[in-house]
Amino acid sequence: MIRHASDPAPWVKKPALQTSQGGGSAPPLVTSAPPRTLSLDRVAAAVTLAPANVARSAQRVADIPIRDWEVLFCAVKDRLGLAVGVGQAPDGTHERRSGSGVVRGPIVECVQALNRLHGALLHELDRCEQLEMTLFDTQTALAQARAELVGTQAGERRARYLAAHDSLTSLPNRGFFGERLERALAHAAPQRQALAVLYLDLDGFKPINDLHGHAVGDELLRVVSARLSRVVRADDMVSRVGGDEFACLLVNLSDREQLIQLAGKMFDVVTAPCLIGAHKLSVRPSIGIAVCPTDGTTAEALIRCADAAMYRAKRDQTGHAFFDQSLAT
Repeated sequence: MIRHASDPAPWVKKPALQTSQGGGSAPPLVTSAPPRTLSLDRVAAAVTLAPANVARSAQRVADIPIRDWEVLFCAVKDRLGLAVGVGQAPDGTHERRSGSGVVRGPIVECVQALNRLHGALLHELDRCEQLEMTLFDTQTALAQARAELVGTQAGERRARYLAAHDSLTSLPNRGFFGERLERALAHAAPQRQALAVLYLDLDGFKPINDLHGHAVGDELLRVVSARLSRVVRADDMVSRVGGDEFACLLVNLSDREQLIQLAGKMFDVVTAPCLIGAHKLSVRPSIGIAVCPTDGTTAEALIRCADAAMYRAKRDQTGHAFFDQSLAT
């Protein structure tokens, strides 16, 4: 940090001003800050006293370390301090009447060097201030860009989530279910793994929705969605594919007995009464089951077969039904 020019440098010794009998040049100024030895000759070498070269002089002084500027300033100030009481002669020269003649050269040299150093210091301080402002603006811009990027990424994640999920139940929607089923089929084929698709429709939902209103109907769909999600495994998927219809993807599960047990659990949890407001409501699911690769090897074929089996379960009131070739006609 640069000290104020009026503060004395703690490492600067006050030099004794000595002049030759002929008023020669001033001796070097030596400070007590080892191993630095600074003199006004160094300033003279760094700056040109011609007014036309002020900018060039400031650039040369810019090569002097900031700490040396402090020392040089303090040295010049101390040297001028020895000339306290100096008056100005009628011809404009500085003089001190001390019996030893006119003291002129050192005073002029100190004033000129101090002016050049002061100008260079102001130039550097202005440059540093501009750099600091530029740095601050850059940091502010980077922080703003980072915040915008984080916001954009969060917005993109939110948009992707909304595009893939049902807004009412937060379950995966039809499009997401189809993509997941396609990936599961691509993975299952080389591994020869079996999977199953279940298609559900809620019998009796439309009368409830018409009688009690959409708010009650929407809440009933949310309850059914939560119950179905708790029945399946973590690797499985439950999706709302539209209206009161749901689809389930079961991976690594094709055993008929296991599928019957799972369909029975789904039937029980969905059929269980639920209290919505002052209404005790219950719906009955019809569940169709299609198995890969027996009933199909594509997402479209499996969904179509499961949907056909669901309509058989609804017609026969059996709760669930497996697809068979009789339904293909």
